[in-house]
Amino acid sequence: MAPIPTPPAEPQDSPEGYVGLEAEQAERLARERGWTTVRSLPPGTVITMEYRYGRLNFEVAEGRVARAWKG
Repeated sequence: MAPIPTPPAEPQDSPEGYVGLEAEQAERLARERGWTTVRSLPPGTVITMEYRYGRLNFEVAEGRVARAWKG
């Protein structure tokens, strides 16, 4: 039987800490902190709900992060 794969560790970082930052600054900071994928989305964007380790999502309104979440 094949072993169950172990997902890579995510950065020990709180998504809430990005709220209010300018989008470019938030993306740069997230990558420096170890997030492998950073996705910026306009409010109301329809997205799939699959969870991806190492991905940080930003909802960006008027150039600033309004909401941030893992996956």
